[in-house]
Amino acid sequence: MNDVAFHHAPIGLAELENRVIRRCNVEFATMFGGAPEDYQNLPLLNLYPSLADFERIGQRGLQAMRETGEYHDERVMRRRNGELFWCRVRGKSLTPDDPFRHGIWSFADISEDRPVIELTPREREVAIRTCHGLSAKEIGAELGLSYRTVEAHRARLLQKFGARKLPELVAKLSGMPL
Repeated sequence: MNDVAFHHAPIGLAELENRVIRRCNVEFATMFGGAPEDYQNLPLLNLYPSLADFERIGQRGLQAMRETGEYHDERVMRRRNGELFWCRVRGKSLTPDDPFRHGIWSFADISEDRPVIELTPREREVAIRTCHGLSAKEIGAELGLSYRTVEAHRARLLQKFGARKLPELVAKLSGMPL
């Protein structure tokens, strides 16, 4: 990869080996805070809100990358100063037989489009599936929860987002990509 193009790309780029940053570009470092050399050999875990998020997203990403060699999502990440922000992440494995061994990942700060509202990982999963139009029973089946538990999560989401009814919640969530 051309080093000039990599280092000055208008989107955050990082080359990862086994979920450890080997190098990143200026935009990546600016987004997370600091300079590119601050991230060399830094475990990606350090940029997640929690170990649970790192493990959960890693499992989901590994499964997708084994199937297609690529993965993308939108998630909350953590800057060096501890601030949480929404980030669009896309990755491509350079070693399809071992997807996390070596890959190129892009990171885009999308926090201007979406406020950070503290959600539990389970609330986030329920919110995503709600936006995909799934019923409480369908969400419960996918997540191994009772539909009543899903409804309880939805009630908390309604409160957190200041929505009165489910269609209003979906409208608020759909304006903020999950």
